[in-house]
Parts: sequence; C-alpha cells; structure tokens
Amino acid sequence: MPDTPSASPVEPSLGQALVPVVLLIALLGAAVYLFGDESSFGPNQIALVLGTAVAGLVGLANGRSWAEIEGAIKRGIATSMGAVLILLVVGSVIGTWILAGIVPTMIHYGLSLLAPSIFYAAACAICAVVALATGSSWTTAGTVGLALIGTAAAYDLHPGIAAGAIISGAYFGDKMSPLSDTTNLAPAVAGSELFTHIRHMVWTTAPSFGLALILFAAIGLATPAPEGAGDLDAVLAALDRSFALGPHLLIPLVLVLTLVVRRMPAFPALLIGALVGGLFAIVFQQEAVLRYVGEPELARPVALVKGVWQALHGGYVLEAGNPALDELLSRGGMASMLQTVWLIMTAMMATGILQALARRILYAVRSAGGLIVATLATAFGVNVLASDQYISIVLPGRMFRSEYERRRLDPKNLSRSLEDSGTITSVLIPWNTCGAFMAQTLGVSTLTYAPFAFFNLINPLVAAVYGFARIGIAPLDSAAAQPPGTAPDRPPSAA
Repeated sequence: MPDTPSASPVEPSLGQALVPVVLLIALLGAAVYLFGDESSFGPNQIALVLGTAVAGLVGLANGRSWAEIEGAIKRGIATSMGAVLILLVVGSVIGTWILAGIVPTMIHYGLSLLAPSIFYAAACAICAVVALATGSSWTTAGTVGLALIGTAAAYDLHPGIAAGAIISGAYFGDKMSPLSDTTNLAPAVAGSELFTHIRHMVWTTAPSFGLALILFAAIGLATPAPEGAGDLDAVLAALDRSFALGPHLLIPLVLVLTLVVRRMPAFPALLIGALVGGLFAIVFQQEAVLRYVGEPELARPVALVKGVWQALHGGYVLEAGNPALDELLSRGGMASMLQTVWLIMTAMMATGILQALARRILYAVRSAGGLIVATLATAFGVNVLASDQYISIVLPGRMFRSEYERRRLDPKNLSRSLEDSGTITSVLIPWNTCGAFMAQTLGVSTLTYAPFAFFNLINPLVAAVYGFARIGIAPLDSAAAQPPGTAPDRPPSAA
C-alpha cells in the first residue's frame, strides 16, 4: 500500500462512515453475549481495535495515506495521556486510603446515617456516601447495596423502590467521585480537566439528586420502615475490628479538597493525597498494615513501608471475615487501573470516521441546547446499541468534541453531558452490562427497579432543560463555572 494518496482525500459517504460503526456495534454486542460482565476487560478493546482497522480501510479508500491515519491514531491516544496519569494515581489513592482507614471511616459514618423511619432516602444517601468514597457504583451496590436490599426484603419493602434508591445513590457517588473511572474518562475524551468537570456537573447533578431524595423520602413516609438492620450492624462491627477509626482520618480528604479548591491540578493533588494516606497508615493503622503484609519475620518499620508501597501499586486486600466488607475494601492500586487505561487507549484510536458521521447528525442542530440534547441522545443510544457504559462516553465524546469547539463551547459542557446520559442511563437497560450486573447482584430485574431509579431518570431531563434554557453553559473562553447559587456562566454568544 503506498504511503502517499493517489488523489486528494475526500470525506466518506454516510454509508461508508456507517460501516465501521455498525461493525463496532456488532462486535461489542457479540463481546457482551460471549463474555457478559467481563466484556469490558479485554473483549471490548479488541472490538475497538478491529473497528478502528476497518475505519482505516475506509480512510485509505477515500484517499488518506497510512501516515495520516497513523498520525490521527497517535494524536487521539496522546490526548488521553493526562487522564491516564490521573487514573494511575487514583488507583494509589484508593489503595492507601483504604489501608489508612480513611475510606472505612467514611463508610462507617455513612452507614450510621441509616434511620429506620426513612429507609429509602437513607439507603440512597448511604450508597451515595460509599460510592463517593470508593468511586465505584458496582462495588457499592454489590456490597453495601446487598446488605440494604436484604434489610428491605426482611421488612417486606418494595424491592424495586429499594433497588432504585441503592442505584440512585451509587450512581450519584460514582458520577461525582474523582476516584471513579467514568468520571476520569469523560473529561479525558472531551478535553476537559477532572476537577473542572466535577465542579461543572454540580449544575445538573445536585438538583437531580435533591429531587430523587425528596421522592424517596415522600415514598418512605407512606410505607412501613424497618426497625433494625442486622446486616449493616455486622458490617459496622467488622469495620471497628479491622481499623482504628476516628474523625482525624478525614484530614487527608480535607487536605485534597483544599488543594483542589485552591486550583492545584488533579495529578499533584491526588498524588499528595496518596502519599499522605500512606503516612497515615503507618502512623494510625500499624496493626492493619502488618496483617496486610503478613510477613512477621520482617522488622516492623520495614513491614510498614512495604505495606504502604504494596497498597500504592497493588491495592489493599481485607480479610475481616465479612464477605460484603471484604469485597468492598479489597481494591485499589495502580495495577487496578490498567484495564481502564487499555480501554482508553484503544477507544481513542480515532481516524476521522466518527467526525464524518457526526456532521450528518449535526445537520439538524441549530443551538447549544440542541447540541447538548444530541449528545445526551447519542450517549443513550450507544448505551442501548453497544451495551457498554464506557463506549457510551467515548464514542459520542469523540464524535462531538470538534463541534463543541467550533461553537466556542467549553469542553466541560461536553464532558458533563456525557456523564449526564452515558454514565447513568446504562443501568436502565437490561442488556447493558451495567443493567445486567445490577439485576443479578441485587436480585431485582432491571425493568422492576428502572422506574424507581429516580436520579438516573431525572438527571438527563434536567441536563436537557438546562441546555435549552442556557443555564450553566460555559463558553470556551470563560472561567470555570461556579456551582448554583453563585455567579452563573455567561451564555455562549456564538451558540
């Protein structure tokens, strides 16, 4: 194949642009069918590489040289390197913060909020706190969520409402946590920055979660509330046995939040947080560290250093004798992020096909609100067709990124819209990996809990209304958007 094109490159036709997209959807569907929940850990990456290869053939057929195609692939991957670094250090934060008792302390306080008279709202709030601390909706639902759904069943509460409350809280926490892979992925694809992205999501996420809590509280007032929570008591007791808990362990959290508020970039702020977490583990959790290392022949100082080092790269493994708690707190480390890094790198291998397809979709878009709704609808459509939460963020992000730039809209508008639909609607679709996981884990079918996953239903609608009403839409040259209650972003004049 010659390296130089024989004719001037031309834009692919709609049919040509759809060939790699349809193939990719088919391959992703096959990956989900063959590998189920494990499809995001390798099979989807292979599908993305094959889809990119076909897109490259389309490019070659339309006059592109291999050098141009390879250059586009390299540029796509290069744009994700900042997020890759952040993801790696986030893994270290998770490992040392669990080892230091920081995450266990946050979970302990979150579980203590459970009030029998407001079970649904309390379950939602508890899962929100746990997911904020862990950055994982799946882990939250599969551990604390299991305890809560068991408590709901024991007191004959509606399983769909209980599961909807658990999922609403878990996805709120996952969406707003800097430890979440999707929260890191969205700004990486859109060209935004992690904490800028999180601050901008407050516009749509805070009112949506507030409305969800009100609905769960109102339903709780009309239903009998449980009088006990034995499963949760067992988790609390196991936490107390495994760690020396106390409010002083929240200092690293306050430190990182302070650094973020003072506009320190995400990577150094999180790296400082990971190292301070390791120091707190050595000072306050020596017995937990020694149990984790499990090498009594080592001198105590050496074992403590080895434990922190191991948590930084390999995460923490808890053996408290409580299966739910062991599953919840056995995670973290840089190595735990390698699958997501792999997914990002393969997903960012763009060759221009998506941009060509996006131009067709955008013909009907006439305003900033229309662009945001198109992003929301596309992310939801990819969730339905591709059955994968990550793909619903990556594909629309790559498709619409240049259009947001052309309309002089800050990329944080795009990253927020990707999360307002791609992240949280995945769990509402029975054949999506997220919907299948939650149904299997909680023992409640997707169609049973979906009408009561209030946060997941409300958030995309709020985002669409905000788009058309031009609320919280930041132009490209604006300062970081302020959360509601402060000076609003200026509406983009070019929209």
